[in-house]
This record gives sequence, C-alpha cells and structure tokens, in this order.
Amino acid sequence: MRETSLFIISGPSGVGKSTLVRKVRKELNGLEFSVSHTTRSRRPNEVEGKDYYFVSHEEFEKMIKEDRFVEWAVVHGEYYGTSKREIEKKAALADVILDIDVQGAQQIKERMKRGIFIFIFPPSFEELKKRLSRRGETVESFHRRLETARKELRFYAQFDYLIINDDLKSAVTELKAVILATRCSLEKQTKNILPILQSFMDNF
Repeated sequence: MRETSLFIISGPSGVGKSTLVRKVRKELNGLEFSVSHTTRSRRPNEVEGKDYYFVSHEEFEKMIKEDRFVEWAVVHGEYYGTSKREIEKKAALADVILDIDVQGAQQIKERMKRGIFIFIFPPSFEELKKRLSRRGETVESFHRRLETARKELRFYAQFDYLIINDDLKSAVTELKAVILATRCSLEKQTKNILPILQSFMDNF
C-alpha cells in the first residue's frame, strides 16, 4: 500500500485556498480534508465538522495545554489549529490535504518534518482587495487581513510549490499536477513496484 502524503495549502486570506481545495477534491480520488478547529463564529454556509470544528476559546486553550495540536495560531484575533488526532485519522485513510494559514504551515514544517508545502498567490494586490471586499466583513477586519497578507507573502520562498490563483481552472490544474506528481515519485512508488520486480526475478 502506498504511503500517504500530507499536502499543506497556504497563503493569504481571500486568495482562494478553500475553493481550490474543494474543486481538487472533487476531481481527484484519495484526498481526505483535514478539518481545523477554530474559535471564530460559523458563517452561514459553513457546516460543523465539515468546514471547521467550532469551539469556544476555553475549549481551544484546554486543547493547547493538553498538547493536542500539531499546529495552532491566532489569526485576526481568533484561534485556528489542526489536531494531531485529525491528521492521524485522515492519514490512515488516504492522502491528506490541509487548508491553513502561513503561521500554521511553518509550525508543521518545524514539528513534523514532512509534507508538501504549496503557497497560493493572488494575481495582484488589487485583486486580493476585490476578493476580500466581497466577503462583507467589517472595515477593520478588511484592512487587518490586507496587512496580514503583505506580511505573509514574504514567506513564499519557504514553500515547495507556488501557484498563482489568477484563473481558477488553471490553478486547479496546477494543484492537481503537484499532487499527481508526488504520488508518482520514486519514494512513494517504491513499495508498489517491489512485487512487480519480484515477479521478474521469479521468472528467471
């Protein structure tokens, strides 16, 4: 059985990470989504346990003390984190894809020493402003997210792959290409080819 991979999708808020992940999961088999915990309020279109696990500040802080997160961060005044149990549970089934902020991606890289790290870029500052403005957030939140985006873009060089989300269809194709290429790597395929190689040896 092929060893499962961990794909970490990161980038500024509003860049389209969640949309990319949803579309790629519809088009590729064998991808489990790692659901994060958060203390922020649930949006009207979000489903508990599917988009996020929505918890109180007290519950989140309790999980931190019990060392139950592989990564966590305070983003725009709210806690976000990925539990160790979630990663283990999903990795037992298939490849795992995470949609997390840049702070979280850095923590996973430091603590787990594994994963394929993919940074999603906006096509321009102006386009990111347009996308964020469609969310209907407060003026304060809007400007805070833009300022955070300026800082987060500085870390792109720490990632393995960069995808510019200008045209959604092209961005989906590129993300799928990264996943498929990883699945075909020598490291991932070695266990699969051993019985094939053995079959050749047995016939000589």
